[in-house]
Amino acid sequence: MSIRTTIILFGLMLGLSSPAHCQTYRVERPPQMEQKLKAAYLNKGISYRPRTEHFNEDGSPRYINRLILEDSPYLLQHAHNPVDWYPWSEEAFARAKRENKPVFLSIGYSTCHWCHVMEKESFEDPAIAALLNEHFIPIKVDRESHPDVDQVYMTAVMLLTGHGGWPMSSFLTPQGKPFYGGTYYTPPQFTSLLQQIARLWRERQNDVEKQAEQVASAVEASNSLAGEAKALDSSVIGSAVDSMHSTFDEIQGGFGQAPKFPREPWLYLLLDQAERSADRQALQMLETTLDHMARGGIYDQVGGGFHRYSTDYEWLVPHFEKMLYNQAHLSRIYLSAWRLTGREQFRRVATRTLDYVLREMTLPEGGFYSATDADSEGEEGLFFIWTREQIAAALAPQDAEMANSLYGVTPQGNFEGRNILHLNQDLEEYAEEHDLSIDSLRTQVDRINKKLLQVRSRRPPPLRDDKIVTAWNGMMITAFAQAAQILENPEYRTAAIKAAEFNWRHNRRGKGMLWRVHLDGESSIPATQEDYAYLAEALLYLYDLTAETKWLQRAEEMAHALTDRFFDTDEGGFFMNEAQSGITAMGRPKDEGSDNAMPSGSSVAIHVLQRLWQRTGKLDYRRQTDALIARFAPSIERNPTSYGYLLTATASHLHGELGGLAYAAQGGIRIEGAVALSSNQLLLSVDIDIPDGWHINSNQPMARDLIATRLKLPERVQGWRMGPVTYPEGTRQVLAFQQQPLSVFSGKVRLQALVSTEESSPAAPLILPLEIRLQACNDQVCLAPETVTLSLPRPRP
Repeated sequence: MSIRTTIILFGLMLGLSSPAHCQTYRVERPPQMEQKLKAAYLNKGISYRPRTEHFNEDGSPRYINRLILEDSPYLLQHAHNPVDWYPWSEEAFARAKRENKPVFLSIGYSTCHWCHVMEKESFEDPAIAALLNEHFIPIKVDRESHPDVDQVYMTAVMLLTGHGGWPMSSFLTPQGKPFYGGTYYTPPQFTSLLQQIARLWRERQNDVEKQAEQVASAVEASNSLAGEAKALDSSVIGSAVDSMHSTFDEIQGGFGQAPKFPREPWLYLLLDQAERSADRQALQMLETTLDHMARGGIYDQVGGGFHRYSTDYEWLVPHFEKMLYNQAHLSRIYLSAWRLTGREQFRRVATRTLDYVLREMTLPEGGFYSATDADSEGEEGLFFIWTREQIAAALAPQDAEMANSLYGVTPQGNFEGRNILHLNQDLEEYAEEHDLSIDSLRTQVDRINKKLLQVRSRRPPPLRDDKIVTAWNGMMITAFAQAAQILENPEYRTAAIKAAEFNWRHNRRGKGMLWRVHLDGESSIPATQEDYAYLAEALLYLYDLTAETKWLQRAEEMAHALTDRFFDTDEGGFFMNEAQSGITAMGRPKDEGSDNAMPSGSSVAIHVLQRLWQRTGKLDYRRQTDALIARFAPSIERNPTSYGYLLTATASHLHGELGGLAYAAQGGIRIEGAVALSSNQLLLSVDIDIPDGWHINSNQPMARDLIATRLKLPERVQGWRMGPVTYPEGTRQVLAFQQQPLSVFSGKVRLQALVSTEESSPAAPLILPLEIRLQACNDQVCLAPETVTLSLPRPRP
């Protein structure tokens, strides 16, 4: 019998049970605990505002529960509910076992709109709280602090109901095994459910426990990678792109119907294939999606940055929360799309998103906050939306007229009587239609946005979640480091380095050990696999940016921790958390490698290992990368679109990384390329930085059996012509293994050539691909010859 069939039968059991009578229930705690909770409340100080509807006459909160002792903003939101909440802890499950009560597990996060709704409707209701307190042990979990716990019970809810989301509501045995679950419930639904499960536990506990055993077994099976390791079919990336195209919205961009999510892992793969393979289908899907997202309400037209997702298929009406991880990945994607296409709108979106993070999401000492809420003043989106009267009051008449026209502001509005600002057409089209120069239009738009932002900043803002999450900070550091390198922006460079140092100082708890969360000066919660992976990726981008070896050394420390602390030596792949804590009987969750709202920890780990192989030449990293790709291959081939970021790592591992920076000679030689306009041609420069004690053969090495340094276009490339290459003059040197003198390059070397494009050729690529053939030697040995590939964007006038 399947789990879905079992839960249908279990649901019938619930339906046959008549509701139990609701009694009031008084929470009894030891006096020492009551004193501890009151002391914690008083220690919050006069600026602390309890989030509750229940107050005593003196203004103090009527209820205080154990969540007041926690530092998670989400848990603190519930610290004054009448529900006798516990945090995720051994204490809670010990009490459940001692009193033989089921556990009610509620999982959410601080900026979750429907979490707030269920809190206000149900968890603040004394009658519902009485049911929970009498018949259950209630536990509240912040999914951002405990993604491993969230993964286990989300898997269970998905198996039971076929869908998931937050708030997630699960019912567990005292051993932590789930037997029923769902997401948001209305107060009548929730009341009935609590009454019926309480009665079922009392009258048919054996049936409930049998159900829990089946669900636990199914969760454990889903955590196992299916199939034996194998070589990955080379056609799988093309299959993934074709599958994406089958759900692609050719009119509005994006994939599928409402609600629409950015799906950053898919966009990464489309970027990779558009550049690597000149895939026009991938480029068209990418550009259309980025265009419409940037014009829609999902993008904050005034302040920059992206909301979580769009509730409609046009990208107009967003769910207004802003998550750090969306800013990190989308800024990278837009910046890479600008590099690929030269479209200025993509660069503007990327930099305005990064600037928003610097302005509103950055701790002064470094590090990045987690999120901002969807709600303000009790209404979703109120902070971000406008009336025509508000526009007129904020702007000079000419600018107000422009803002209304450009952003589609109408008297009736497009969202609850107000307006979500959006662009009906891109700026270039608007400029042409209104006979404006694009530069003057951009200047006026920037002026309008700056003034609207000043006015908006005086509104009561949405709640900000100030957690510094290691993994999410890693994502954002990568974005700033990449932007600093591509744009040569010193402010972004400083932000990346400062945040990395902050996280290394505060969230590193010892060699190869991390904390996941830093808040209010304290770090806590052992880090998960994704924390190590994302921080390692960030450190490698900092190494690329600065060429400072300390970042490479730190990245290696994180990579060793990944394999030592999280690798499954029996089945391959990674566990999400460290060795099982023993709090529940549920198994240690595995990272299946498939992407969700962001690239999975396993896909990032593969990126890290393949990049370490390129930068160090250590064979262990190459073997680990090969083994992981092989282990995930059966799952990838069954459902390739679930592994977008992992497939980009695979492409880099098999065919070389994309970009203007590469490494040779076991990571010791650094090679950077640049292209500049020179009259009607392109001036190509390739800088080769060779460490002391090493050299590469010159273009005329003076020995027949040695490999000459050569710069050329790949034979497959059409649409480009390269003129003669200018090589520096080699230095004559006699080596221990060669009696006659050789001509070599050492130190810093620059190769140059003029390149022209065949503009009439429709096949002329957007990116200039280059191959550098070289062989590195020192006084004792020569390494194997190698070919390094660069991909450089064509400059635009």
